[in-house]
Amino acid sequence: ALEAKAVCWNWDVEPYSKERDQAVAAALKEKGIAVYNYWDQLLHAPGEIFTKSGNPYSVYTPFWKNWQGQSKAEPVATLSRVESLREIEQDNALAAGVIDLPSAKDLGYVWENELLVPPGEKVAREILEEFCDRTIGDYQEQRNFPGVDGTSKLSAALKFGVIGIRTVWQAAQNAYNLSRSDEARQSIQTWKQELAWREFYQHAMYFFPELAQGPYRQKFQDFPWENNPEFFQAWCEGKTGYPIVDAAMRQLNETGWMHNRCRMIVASFLTKDLIINWQWGEKYFMQRLWDGDLSANNGGWQWSASSGMDPKPLRIFNPASQAKKFDPDGEYIREWLPELSSVDTEYVVTGKIPESDREMCGYPAPIVDHNQQQRRFKELYKELQ
Repeated sequence: ALEAKAVCWNWDVEPYSKERDQAVAAALKEKGIAVYNYWDQLLHAPGEIFTKSGNPYSVYTPFWKNWQGQSKAEPVATLSRVESLREIEQDNALAAGVIDLPSAKDLGYVWENELLVPPGEKVAREILEEFCDRTIGDYQEQRNFPGVDGTSKLSAALKFGVIGIRTVWQAAQNAYNLSRSDEARQSIQTWKQELAWREFYQHAMYFFPELAQGPYRQKFQDFPWENNPEFFQAWCEGKTGYPIVDAAMRQLNETGWMHNRCRMIVASFLTKDLIINWQWGEKYFMQRLWDGDLSANNGGWQWSASSGMDPKPLRIFNPASQAKKFDPDGEYIREWLPELSSVDTEYVVTGKIPESDREMCGYPAPIVDHNQQQRRFKELYKELQ
């Protein structure tokens, strides 16, 4: 009905997307319609960054060293106007089925709260400019503190393509060139490494699509997860009795976003304190995160569970130690757990809240003992060896 001569779209790394795109391309070519595909969301497409032996990387650090040494394409200039496109009447478009699509609500996705970051390219560009002008120079120092506005919050914009990765990279390069201190340049370099992590996980998903279905390290297929449903529900609702964990989960549930440091904390807690399969947490995150990305989410969860690439098997985060280091005054915790507003900071941060205080504010006791569960996980892990 639209009499299209060609169809263009950008490739994706996810297994479902690859199969879908191949099927669509085959159907279009069968009808004599030309197909053009591009790698838009990555600075380096899969196949551009390989080991010396010609294999995809499975460890981040050598990937980063290779990746950062490659030249990066500049952003494509914005078109001032689009030429030679025939106007399509809405009636014709509706008849062709290109507008009459189900809404998110029709598909069962309902979000009643405000979004932390409004959508759209204009807002994304404003956020990028603000970040590069004021925040990126302190990124190294501030990025791990959930109570500080020290990250870019561009993850959703990059995920949905409302801002280009080349635009983001160029802005970071410009900020680096304008920096006047070694500290600022190191901060910008650290942020670039986060962009490389994003590409590392996307390359991994492209070359190892089985990651979407299970652990990269096959021995973890047999890990004896305990999968207590009551523990999982407490984790989802932010009612574990561990303040830093609960604050992070309530932030996720209320805003659809969680600070990256907290993502690591709650993932470690679910897998290595509650001994629940990382895939349960991965699925819950994808249901709640508005910046949810299969590659990044899967990579982060497998990293935390020690089942994926670049693992440190016995890396276990202590919630109290993490809170002491990254929320020492308990400001972030109190923001999301207002019932603890009158509890002493030491108790809020360590989680060792006296029973009388817990009863007064209606906060639950810890559902597990961290030290005991840490030993338990190590014992279970050794059984896999």
